[in-house]
Amino acid sequence: MKVSDSSVSASSFVSPPEGIIESGPHKGKQLPPPPVFSLFSSFCSATVKFLKQESSSTMQTPPGSGAVVLSDDLKNPAMEKLDLVRKWSINTYKCTRQILSEKLGRGSKTVDLELEAQIELLRENRRKYQNVIKLAQALANQLSQIMQTQKQLGDAFADLSLKSPELHEEFGYNADTQRLLSKNGETLLAAINFFISSVDTLVDKTIEDTMINIKQYETARVEYDAYRTDLEELNLGPRDGNTMPKIEQSQQQFQIHREKFERMRNDVSVKLKFLEENKVSFWLFCCGDLQRHTFVGAHFGYV
Repeated sequence: MKVSDSSVSASSFVSPPEGIIESGPHKGKQLPPPPVFSLFSSFCSATVKFLKQESSSTMQTPPGSGAVVLSDDLKNPAMEKLDLVRKWSINTYKCTRQILSEKLGRGSKTVDLELEAQIELLRENRRKYQNVIKLAQALANQLSQIMQTQKQLGDAFADLSLKSPELHEEFGYNADTQRLLSKNGETLLAAINFFISSVDTLVDKTIEDTMINIKQYETARVEYDAYRTDLEELNLGPRDGNTMPKIEQSQQQFQIHREKFERMRNDVSVKLKFLEENKVSFWLFCCGDLQRHTFVGAHFGYV
């Protein structure tokens, strides 16, 4: 069969976007499926068989007729379930094979070096911020205990002042001092708790939202590489009446997942840029507020 000149080769589809390189060895020969795929295939077959039985149960037999009629309102949901399972099975198989190939060093992986460096920096910063929160919480707990002890000590001095006329002024002065320290400690404690709340919001909401997008981006990257590898393998094979429809379908799926991958990559880049731009102003505000109240605590002997 003669192939027309308008058919597109694999190289026109698999060229990575600008700034992206593909690393790792790649073999044109298709990998033999590991044993895990036999279990996966059995699971998919059992699922399809179950849905076929479910579809058969929706058949209706009109009275007085041997013909079996499938109602339209019941036919579509059953067929949709079957189609969804089929698509999920194919996608899961391809992605699992891609992940195993990368781990074994046999498959190629699309890597955006600049974006990966930014993602790793964000993960490192998140770990450091979590450690700051942990230390600030420990400081708040210790300060709270000190304030409670100071209050009790002030009450003890006040009681001695009432019962010891000869030392009334000395005990009274110490009672007032401990109470004043405890009162100013409440201001410092409130500032520390505000600092903890602000950083906790940054870590558990703002950064966590970006990490969710990063996970989606990584999943889209695996799907993109899986369908890219599948298209490359098909293009390396023969081109005839049986394979050309498969190649065209693979090209369509590859294009869909490439667009999804690029869209997720852009979303992650925008969010990382937003975090970087607002990082300085956020920490200037939080650290400045904590520093002002720490000066108050230092003046009264807390630091």
